[in-house]
Amino acid sequence: MREIKASDITDVVAAMFEHSCHHLPPDVLSAIRKAREEEKSPVARDVLDKILENVEISRQEQIPLCQDTGTAVVRLEIGQEVHITGADLYTAINEGVRQGYDQGYLRKSMVDKPFSARMNTKDNTPAMIHTEIVPGDGLKISILPKGGGSENCSRLVVLSPARGRQGIIDFTVSLVDEVGSNPCPPIIVGLGVGGTTGKTMTLANKALLRKVGEPNPDSEVAKLERDILERINRLGIGAMGYGGTVTALAVHAEAFPCHMASLPVAVNIQCWCARHEETIL
Repeated sequence: MREIKASDITDVVAAMFEHSCHHLPPDVLSAIRKAREEEKSPVARDVLDKILENVEISRQEQIPLCQDTGTAVVRLEIGQEVHITGADLYTAINEGVRQGYDQGYLRKSMVDKPFSARMNTKDNTPAMIHTEIVPGDGLKISILPKGGGSENCSRLVVLSPARGRQGIIDFTVSLVDEVGSNPCPPIIVGLGVGGTTGKTMTLANKALLRKVGEPNPDSEVAKLERDILERINRLGIGAMGYGGTVTALAVHAEAFPCHMASLPVAVNIQCWCARHEETIL
């Protein structure tokens, strides 16, 4: 049994959130640069130039890439041979979020009593923590500061199984068309298919942590990703909604078995500012 100190987890989580809000990951930056090269609209190219300039200023001056520093989403893959010592695991993670948002002067956006008083928790906690038990003695921590604008554009539907593959495509493309410029395109689409309603939303969120443009290892799912991306980029929404040929940088889909009477589908949309990091302890 391998022991990991809760204090080490807190330190790592704090550093990850502070760093991720100032530095766009290399895979996202490369995807935006590629979109700039492929974009046919002069206006959209200018918008993408401004995005790239924003990224460089943020890196140089250590200021947030976006004023919305998001909900703190944390995904854990915990080896079954790991024992956390010194404090409760979730307490350690929330303390890391608290420290990271304080030390990085990041905007605190979380509110308690969401349907009444909506009082700011003042430290951006609690984090949205998803945990998976895996073989081994390691701990993988993945974080995603998820902005409210793109999150507000996400949807869940339970389709009739008869709708099948085409129903999934139609729902996803129709949603992207409906939300238009609201999620700050070019977007990344996280798509979950199968499981239960709760499971498929988790799949859609998890898909956003994949490197931009990295296809699903299942060839059938990868083909679905390509077909949806092509349809989305024919919508003409373009960067920040000014029109153009690149509305989405990627579609990442995850599939899971489901009940014979159901076809749950979730779309979790991510704005161009796809901040994510991972660390293995």
